[in-house]
Amino acid sequence: MRYTYRRSGALALAIGVLGAAACSRSEGAATPEEDAGVRVVNVEVTPVRLTSFTDYIRVMGEVEALYDITLSAEEPGVIERFLVPKGAAVRRGQVIVEFDSDVLAAQVREARAGAELAREEFERQRLLWEDEQIGSEMVYLRTRSAAAVAAARLATLEARLDRTKIRAPVAGIFDEKLMEVGERAAAGDPIVRVVAVRRVKIVGGVPERLAAAVRPGQLAQVSFDILPGRQFEGRIGFVGSSVDRTNRTVPIEVVMDNPEGAAKPGMIAAVQVVREQRDSAVVVPQQVVQRTEDGYQVFVAVERDGGTVAEARAVVLGPSYRNQVVIESGLDAGDRLITLGGQLVAPGSRVRIVNASAIGADARKDPE
Repeated sequence: MRYTYRRSGALALAIGVLGAAACSRSEGAATPEEDAGVRVVNVEVTPVRLTSFTDYIRVMGEVEALYDITLSAEEPGVIERFLVPKGAAVRRGQVIVEFDSDVLAAQVREARAGAELAREEFERQRLLWEDEQIGSEMVYLRTRSAAAVAAARLATLEARLDRTKIRAPVAGIFDEKLMEVGERAAAGDPIVRVVAVRRVKIVGGVPERLAAAVRPGQLAQVSFDILPGRQFEGRIGFVGSSVDRTNRTVPIEVVMDNPEGAAKPGMIAAVQVVREQRDSAVVVPQQVVQRTEDGYQVFVAVERDGGTVAEARAVVLGPSYRNQVVIESGLDAGDRLITLGGQLVAPGSRVRIVNASAIGADARKDPE
């Protein structure tokens, strides 16, 4: 039984090998190298072409309202009413809160009457003194001064009366109520908070080595992970003049329109600013680049000694974006870059290009 088991296992193994060989030959005719026992690696190649490339500086930032203003009481008093519900939109200059102003209103009426009387007295004295030379200059000057003092007192009280109303300094949202009707506020006590979100700013930091490439007025692309598929555009409104010593970055602010309110304060945003644009560059997928002891290399397919072999090319890398990287030197337009199977070859390895028909069709479309 033991002898029979071994023969059965060997037979199965032989059948498996023959089946694999049959499958291999069915996919493509064997090359002379394969017939001679030389290992041939199937690869796919892509012709190297010059293309445009844009390099971006990428920064993570946090959304802040362009204006986030806490309004305080300018005049002490009791809050009488809120004219706008919390969460409502407000116009610039719109009254949000009114304080009890009965006492000040009465003082204004009194001051207005006194100012009117002082003005009339001065006007009569002026006519007598300037036109008819009746009376004394001292009386004339005193009535003029009294009229000016009364007018100034009236203006002061009118200003204090006006400050019993809290107005929105910008168009925005009445976002927070910090006191309630009936509470007495002292001058300086915070009452309401207004947030302007029709325009927002993204606050972040650019690494100091890249800061020289960023300047106010540059366009910036903004995106949010929680808003997939949506792209926003803004402009750099501020670039700091000093480096943050804790993280070695230069602060920047990107201002963008937000008419729908999709970007909310506190959200994390990804900001991209164009660093460099090239109209003609050699760009390859990052996954085909291999690291070596001396730098980086890629493999290209070349014809040599009557066959196709893999040739290692030392390359110098330039800027990268997503999964694409610029090759500064080491590759030329027209080279057949090995894009699939490069991890299986070594310098001088025999290769078979399995997408040769696709390469030919591609070349016919683009003679360059």
